[in-house]
Amino acid sequence: MSRLTGLRVLIGDAQQAFAESLQRMLKQGGTTLEIYRRYLSMEYHLTKGVQRYFITAAAHEGFVKHKKLRQFLLDFGNEEESHYLVAANDLHKCGLTVTAEPFDVTLWHAYFRSVISNRPLLRLGAASILESISGGVARESARRALSAPFLTRENSKFLVMHMHESAPHGDLFLDALESEAFNEAQVGDLELGARHGTTLYMRMTQWCLFPDEYPECGECHVDVIERREIESLDMAKFAPTVFG
Repeated sequence: MSRLTGLRVLIGDAQQAFAESLQRMLKQGGTTLEIYRRYLSMEYHLTKGVQRYFITAAAHEGFVKHKKLRQFLLDFGNEEESHYLVAANDLHKCGLTVTAEPFDVTLWHAYFRSVISNRPLLRLGAASILESISGGVARESARRALSAPFLTRENSKFLVMHMHESAPHGDLFLDALESEAFNEAQVGDLELGARHGTTLYMRMTQWCLFPDEYPECGECHVDVIERREIESLDMAKFAPTVFG
């Protein structure tokens, strides 16, 4: 039996919770432009600077015997680093702007930045949730949520990149973790990080999916240089890699 069986169970639980939220949203009328704006804004703030987590994790002295995982984390961070610009460009293509950072994203970063240097596997456990939550029992509901009539190839690039049909990031991430001989304490941190990640991410998705129940948080200030990057984004720079 894999040492990460418990982590896989937690991922399944997260997928079930996400599926139930999506089904509730679909029953209430489906994906609206405001839901989409909130979702992409949340992902923008969640993803911006994400490479720091993986680079910091890779540098931890506890990974001295996990060189293959270190390289995976560096590659993963490099791939994910600019995806926040794709989310913002999709909003631009919809004629929308990025909202200010949702409070639950602020909580996410406050917590994981406080533990990443000393207990990196907490953040990797959370990453295993983020990369897998729309799969499993949530896959069909997620597919239905993405069938809104206003979605086009031009304004849904972030979604397409993160569906990972050819090379699911969740599977790749779990494969990388399962290839390592983690001890009991390390597995415990992965599982605890997955639990915390599920709690925080589900709070974020509630804000996205049910805008009538959760207040708007204002507009994000984007400086001139970043605004130019967003509006002139060249998707050729995001060619498929080993991560799909």
